[in-house]
Amino acid sequence: MATSDGDRTKFFPAIEKKHGGKISQWITRVKDLGDVKYPEQIAYLREEHGFSQAHANALVMYVRGSTTSKRFATPAEYFKSLDAPTAKTSQAIFAALQSKFPQLELVIAWNQPILRVGKQSIFGVSASKNHLTINPFSVDVLEAHEKKLIGLVVNKHTFQVPTDWKVNASLLQSLVRTRLKEIV
Repeated sequence: MATSDGDRTKFFPAIEKKHGGKISQWITRVKDLGDVKYPEQIAYLREEHGFSQAHANALVMYVRGSTTSKRFATPAEYFKSLDAPTAKTSQAIFAALQSKFPQLELVIAWNQPILRVGKQSIFGVSASKNHLTINPFSVDVLEAHEKKLIGLVVNKHTFQVPTDWKVNASLLQSLVRTRLKEIV
């Protein structure tokens, strides 16, 4: 169940119903994993117990002491939290896309700016210390642009650009165009 207020405990009744047992048992299981990192905790719940990403994230983050998933209410708040070069590049990326695809809505999802059409995620950017991670929300879209991504760090679902990247609007627009065709 998605929540608009970011309260992770609202997932608990659904977790109990779907996976059985009291939420306190699931909290104990996550705590018993010790100091393993977030991805391993999520993988444990997903692979060993069939949790969805949303349920696993809610439980793990609750155990880690985060009672709310909301850090940024708006994209403007997100951009304001970044250093100047990273904010400038991030905003330029979205400006290049929104000028070509005005039907896309810029929202905050997973505490990152995401372009969506309806409920479909089309394109997202996440800032790290030394790079921006770009997510076209499709492995097929990445594979279709493989030759255009040479020289960049390409992962399974994302690729990385420097925080001061000279925005390649034609590449970004091609990624979004391909993703939009995919969801029609």
